[in-house]
Amino acid sequence: MRIRVRRTGGFAGIERSAEVDTSALPDAAEWHTLAVTVLEQGDGDGRGVPDGFRYEITVDDRTVHCGDPRLTEAQRSLIARVLKEGA
Repeated sequence: MRIRVRRTGGFAGIERSAEVDTSALPDAAEWHTLAVTVLEQGDGDGRGVPDGFRYEITVDDRTVHCGDPRLTEAQRSLIARVLKEGA
């Protein structure tokens, strides 16, 4: 499973993105469960607030959008993990 997070917006408007391929990871099942939860929640309000971050989360061929401060716990967790561990 390939998970990509693209973050835009914010005060400085600096874009950041990262991607993780979970197929060889020892905790791939955890990643899969979290990604499925995010996809099931569907698109949120991707507009967010002025100067807030907006996110595009792509899992294989499906994409959802969301924005601060209206992130679910699953979205927040997946975003943090991908941006931390992804390349």
